[in-house]
Amino acid sequence: MMDIREPVYGWGEAVRAVVDLVNDGSFPGAPPDAVLAPRGTRGEIVNVGHHEESNQPVYLVEFARGEGAGSPLVVGCLEEEIERAGAGGTQA
Repeated sequence: MMDIREPVYGWGEAVRAVVDLVNDGSFPGAPPDAVLAPRGTRGEIVNVGHHEESNQPVYLVEFARGEGAGSPLVVGCLEEEIERAGAGGTQA
């Protein structure tokens, strides 16, 4: 049995997308390949899970959308797709 890889980020932590987060077909109500959260979009981790097969954390991140764009989106993200909001990079 392998040890479970511990998550780097925690619940409630402010993060930013480091890549365009694109619908892989698993996000309902958005066309495949639609950009759900552009690079630099800020969000907050609302849950942390674990993908058993790949032994890696999966983060549910609530990303705010621009004014008048509708409700925030909750998107599943891997560690390499997000960074702490205080880290260097593009500001949204």
